[in-house]
Amino acid sequence: MNEIFKILIRTTFFYFFIVLLYRIMGKREIGQLGIIDLIVSILIAELVAISIENIDASIWMTIVPLTLLVGLELLLAFVSIKSRTFRTFFGGKPSLIVVNGKVNYREMVRQRYSMDDLLLSLRQKSIKSIDEVEYAFLEPNGKLSIFQYNFFKLSSDYPMPLILDGSLQKKALEYIHKSEYWLQKELSRKNLNVSDVFYAFYKKKKIYLIRKCDL
Repeated sequence: MNEIFKILIRTTFFYFFIVLLYRIMGKREIGQLGIIDLIVSILIAELVAISIENIDASIWMTIVPLTLLVGLELLLAFVSIKSRTFRTFFGGKPSLIVVNGKVNYREMVRQRYSMDDLLLSLRQKSIKSIDEVEYAFLEPNGKLSIFQYNFFKLSSDYPMPLILDGSLQKKALEYIHKSEYWLQKELSRKNLNVSDVFYAFYKKKKIYLIRKCDL
């Protein structure tokens, strides 16, 4: 009876303690977790399970590593905000799966994303056929972001990001059939370099940008 009471106490304590930790980390749902967040979540679950089972072990043997994990997660989250290279390496970046109503098979193979996966995602969005989709992005968390054609099924320009956090997006240039030289030339007209730009996108044959000095 005493052991059952200890298990109940530990379970209740860790329930509220984990709720507190996730409030600190600011996570809302599993679908928003990146690789680092997912690893931390798995480790938290394992440590808590071990602690509940080993009622003779000190509860601090679990609290200390849990606190360390959350601190590490917050530190890495801060670094990822400051460094796009770090963020891309650990979190990945979106992949364009459907472009102007056409399936990008090469990218699907590279991402190991099958036609069954694509069709399943479309059905979940109540979309009957691929020809209803103008653009579809496979997000780093595995979800598919879908942009359907308008009522008259007229093509529209998607704002293709050319520069993010001062980093050139080479694939975006490939999609719009432009070169790095072309972009450098366009920026030079405004007396800017790629490193001077926080965000730039291409839409309707024009470049729209936000300079770092404007922030």
